[in-house]
Amino acid sequence: MKTIGILGGMSWESTLEYYRILNTAVKERLGGLASAKCLLHSVNFGEVEAWLARGEWDKIAAELGGAAQRLETAGADLMIIATNTMHHVAERVAGGLTVPLLHIADASADALSAAGLATVGLLGTRPTMEMNFYRDRLEARNFTVLTPDAGDRALLHRIIFEELCRGLVTEESRRAGLALMDRLAARGAEGMLLACTELGLLFRPRDTPIPLFDTALIHAQAAANLALR
Repeated sequence: MKTIGILGGMSWESTLEYYRILNTAVKERLGGLASAKCLLHSVNFGEVEAWLARGEWDKIAAELGGAAQRLETAGADLMIIATNTMHHVAERVAGGLTVPLLHIADASADALSAAGLATVGLLGTRPTMEMNFYRDRLEARNFTVLTPDAGDRALLHRIIFEELCRGLVTEESRRAGLALMDRLAARGAEGMLLACTELGLLFRPRDTPIPLFDTALIHAQAAANLALR
């Protein structure tokens, strides 16, 4: 079994889910008391979020790149960034490594392909929805990508940072988010990619008939499969 290096803490609420999913996947494959071999670097998200708000991507890249190199030195055989938004600097992080970095958008595209989707709603933080780093990788795999309108993007961004990253899950926000999904489905989205690792804490498959693709679940399971390959 390979050792998985995890760049986490963005937020730690979803990093907890990554750890649970990784270990569950390994136990299901190997049985008994088997668990995942992991190394975790958990950042101070207060610092990283402040850099994000100011658009200081160079500082984010330096922080995550240095942490990834230390995880490789400590014995990580493969790397994951346990957040969607910070994949904006994924190529820069990967450039400082000799071990592979499993990109969350690539793992998600595999899951969408397996489900036979052609058009998907992209839900996440404002950078994930508005910048090209995520959309481009999906479109390169021939997906049509739809994002919410400006008001809905602002709503979702607020829910993520003011509620979910603080461990708050409310029915009001769940209803607002489900209504947002309905509007995207009316535009042609066949499924919703929950491209923020906290969104799986809010939206559950039983909440809507629209297929949901939880990127935290997809990414962590793909990393476990790679570690066991």
